[in-house]
Amino acid sequence: MKSVQPPSCPMEALLRVITGPWTIYILWVLSEQGPQRFGAIKRLVPGISTRVLTGRLRMLEHAGVVWREQAMTIPPAVTYGLTERGAELRGVLDTLGSIARRWEAEGAFARDRKRDRMTPPFLFAG
Repeated sequence: MKSVQPPSCPMEALLRVITGPWTIYILWVLSEQGPQRFGAIKRLVPGISTRVLTGRLRMLEHAGVVWREQAMTIPPAVTYGLTERGAELRGVLDTLGSIARRWEAEGAFARDRKRDRMTPPFLFAG
């Protein structure tokens, strides 16, 4: 069994929290849209599986970046939002969102229709 070493610096610790699959996207959605129920987050993050979303939200909650509130209804209504710690990331998330929109406008996220995936323009063979 592989043991996980504790982070050697604060930046490494922060990056371990926010750089997992889908994590930045989930944080950006919560930052832009405010508190959301699980199903709404799943719809706002197209392509994410229920299993992965559940795991990411649990990890973010454990790290104190996201809060979770469960209403005792049938079915349970579970809402997630950013904690104060998560809200500290808003500036970074806003900057990433601005960069993403600018790059999109510049064509940086061109679709490779043959492979049906995103391909940087410099990889196209013309």
